Amino acid sequence: MLAIIGGTGLTRLKNLSITHRQVIRTPYGEPSGALTFGEINGHRVVFIARHGYGHTIPPHEINYRANIWALAEQKVSRVVSVCTVGGIAADLGPGTIVIPDQIIDYTHSRPQTFFEGGDKPVTHIDFTEPYCPEMRARILKAAQSGKQTVRDGGVYAATQGPRLETAAEINRIAGDGGSIVGMTGMPEASLARESGLSYAAVAVVANWAAGRGNSVHKVDLSAAEQVFETAIEHVHRILEALVKVDGD
Repeated sequence: MLAIIGGTGLTRLKNLSITHRQVIRTPYGEPSGALTFGEINGHRVVFIARHGYGHTIPPHEINYRANIWALAEQKVSRVVSVCTVGGIAADLGPGTIVIPDQIIDYTHSRPQTFFEGGDKPVTHIDFTEPYCPEMRARILKAAQSGKQTVRDGGVYAATQGPRLETAAEINRIAGDGGSIVGMTGMPEASLARESGLSYAAVAVVANWAAGRGNSVHKVDLSAAEQVFETAIEHVHRILEALVKVDGD
């Protein structure tokens, strides 16, 4: 079964025919909300709003372990994460939809592994390719079949938040190789890998990052919301096509 994690602006799926909701208790505390089960065009999916269904949980306070554990407990095998980002690279301006292939982690103080505590052995995961290549290929195929333009590849820089970055920080990230910037990419991706989930992301560029494009002096958040509202319609079409490509 396919799971969809919705980020900022995607607290519900308008094309989801809901069958039921289920509250999940986890060893790591409460997830962001109940899991919503349903169908898109006859294909089963489960959805969770990363920031809560009222968008009340900031990026640094999301219980990423509980969210991923809850999905894995439902025998989900594939996960697509929808997220909002700022554009750093000159060719990744507002409105662009990116299927990233790499991550740089600048977050801190977030519980980031299931393998801790005296009763668990030290466990290392391979994270050379942080997004599942097979899942990325499914999303790219879905975008093509749905006639949606997306950018194949990009380096997601995960920052702590909830504040936006300074222009100097974005310059540093750009020097490190980051092409888009967001606040929720980690440790979500690594926890999914630890859980054996096939995980990839659909990143919507809502605004230029600080110091770039029309955000040279200030990031216009109201304009970013308008860009996202338009772009999210394309994301919905990609998800509709993805369930056909992905199957149950």
